[in-house]
Amino acid sequence: MTDQMRSTEEIIGRAEIDDLEAIMAVYNTDVDETLHPVHSVYDTVFTWDYDKGGRPKLDKLYEKAKKAQWNAQTDLPWETPVDQEELVVANAIANGGFQQGIDVSGTPLAKWSDKEWIDFGVQSQNWTLSQFMHGEQGALVCTAKIVESVPWIDAKYYASTQVMDEARHVEVFSKYLDDKLSGHYPINAHLRLLLDDIIADSRWDMTYLGMQIMVEGLALAAFGFMHQMTTEPLLKQLLRYVMSDESRHVAFGVLSLQEYYQQLSASELRERQEFAFEAAVRMRDRFLQQEVWDRMGIDPRIVAPLLLQVPERKMFQTMLFSKIVPNCKKLGLLDAADGWLRGKFTELGVISFEDWADTGEEYDTLQATGEAAVAS
Repeated sequence: MTDQMRSTEEIIGRAEIDDLEAIMAVYNTDVDETLHPVHSVYDTVFTWDYDKGGRPKLDKLYEKAKKAQWNAQTDLPWETPVDQEELVVANAIANGGFQQGIDVSGTPLAKWSDKEWIDFGVQSQNWTLSQFMHGEQGALVCTAKIVESVPWIDAKYYASTQVMDEARHVEVFSKYLDDKLSGHYPINAHLRLLLDDIIADSRWDMTYLGMQIMVEGLALAAFGFMHQMTTEPLLKQLLRYVMSDESRHVAFGVLSLQEYYQQLSASELRERQEFAFEAAVRMRDRFLQQEVWDRMGIDPRIVAPLLLQVPERKMFQTMLFSKIVPNCKKLGLLDAADGWLRGKFTELGVISFEDWADTGEEYDTLQATGEAAVAS
């Protein structure tokens, strides 16, 4: 730990948040890798205090989680037919057409017919669900680490239910990709860097912050957005189930860290702010889908500036932070260290979400049927 404040370049590897050249330069060079070890050194903590309910809100969340378990194999209508190309067309019609307001004149996309746009839509679906699947495995590993390292029995109890949740999420996204879509993508390099950082850090609260608040918070918003945009009924139902779990997971992070962060020094809070900022940027960067454009034979550097100008795209990238920002505020991270993280979230254009309901406030509304409290 250090009291020295790091620059933006030291935190995220570039001086400008929106430097597209630097973003595009980050690639996964191990696309054929099947095993990815990450070295981590941390204390596994036993507690001999078995007083269940010593932290009542965590205990209540644990009791909800026990009742909310569902079976990925039997509780979803897997017999539902999915024609991926028809789904791409239906989604495009429902959401404004293939080009979505992009001015493609003077680019290779100007020569694309509906066939190329449909193929792109298919690849985009494969890529998106693949990244969800990889992120869920990251959550599975991180939550198992939380069970080992968190010092409170109520947190260990709840985290054990989340391990089961995350295994189910990996299973359900993998099954949907294999049975209903047409291919997997390797993990995006920005996402892998973030997961590596979260897992490698020895401090249990950093695992909470990186996974429960940042990754799960963004996932909750992304799932809600996809649930709203897709016309495919099986995917809608799948996402409702997953969102119900994810809302509890983020609430778990808020409830646990709110207590712990009240004990930290200013320099320790600054470290958490920097980690939250780095996580936010890495998660935002991965949604440029450069791997899809590569597969389509298009230079991602040509199309990325076009995509970033589309109002719907800007709204999507902004809405991803609708849970993260209020949760960081709830934890006291926005205004610690003279408001450093507030300034960074302002640069990212997401500070307007600070007064939205945090997930700790929402968790009482969760229902085991999958009707989660999601972004309004």
